[in-house]
Order: sequence, then structure tokens, then C-alpha cells
Amino acid sequence: MTTVVIVRKNGMVALAADTLVTFGDTRLGHDYEANDKLFKVGDSWIGMAGTTAHFPVLRRALAALPADELKLHSRDEVFDTFLKIHPKLKETFFLNTKEEDADPYESSQLTALIANHAGIFGVYSYREVFEFDRFWAIGTGRAFALGAMYAAFDKAKSARELADIGVRAGCEFDKNSSGPVNAHTIKLKAKD
Repeated sequence: MTTVVIVRKNGMVALAADTLVTFGDTRLGHDYEANDKLFKVGDSWIGMAGTTAHFPVLRRALAALPADELKLHSRDEVFDTFLKIHPKLKETFFLNTKEEDADPYESSQLTALIANHAGIFGVYSYREVFEFDRFWAIGTGRAFALGAMYAAFDKAKSARELADIGVRAGCEFDKNSSGPVNAHTIKLKAKD
């Protein structure tokens, strides 16, 4: 379904993704649809994997939050923000929260990576939040991207270069990923 990567290196963060949309066995390439799996909310870039229905929903749910409630600069802030939008996902956008009968919590059905001047974060279905030190990937091409970024981490000169390597590996080997690659970079804020 996709390859989305996030990288932190040399004072910069990069978020990159492929541009292919798939519907079962049908591939809708970039030449047929201007698919962008990355979007900006406030001063953060967000990349998503999963059903294409999630993209407009998450963009609108986050954009509807008042500026003082849209905080994505720490694990706790990301958690609190996604906790605030969960009821809106259900009530306004009709999210089906059920995955498995034994689920410990309602699922938000989302997998996303967040890049901003504070760092790189990942958020998963039950609002689990991770802050990554070097890099991470989501989507069906993630294993290829992770392997390529691991192998190239010390040799890559920049976060952008490493992110491109990761997505290109996903595009090369994952049947559900294809270029061109979209990427955005942000300068990390200096630690006090």
C-alpha cells in the first residue's frame, strides 16, 4: 500500500513517501492521480499508510483542532492530540473502531509518522506513540526501507538522502509502492 519513511540525521529531519495508490490488484500511478501521502499541519509534516480514506479524514480532523490543542512536539503531546481527535473520527467521520474481538482499546485505524523541529514520531492504531532517534518506516514497503536505511545510515550525508534511499528501496521491491518520491525536510531545534 505504501512506503513512508522518517529520518533524523545531522540536525535535520526528513519525511518521504512513494506516490502509488492501489485498489486490490489495480495500480493508480502518479501519472493518473496526484497522490501525496504527506501533508502539513501547523509546523509538522505527517505521512500516512493505509486506506486512502484516512488521508482526508486525518487532515480535516487535525485542522479542526484549535491551535492551542494541536500539539505534536513530544510523545505526550502527540498522544494527547490523537486522543482528542479519536471521538471526532468516530462521530464526525464514522470510523469503525473494531479490529479484533480481544482489542484492549478502540482503534483509531491510523498509522502515521510525524516530523517537526522537535523530532520524529510514529503513531499507531491504539494511539501508541514512539519517538525515534534515527529512522523508521511504515507501509507495505517498510521492511525494504528499514533494511536499506540501516545499511546506508553511516554513509548517507543527510536525512533527505537517507529518506530517499529508504523509499526507493520500497519502490524497488514492494509491489504496492512506486515513485516518484515526495520528501520534506525540517531543521531540528537546538536542545537547550
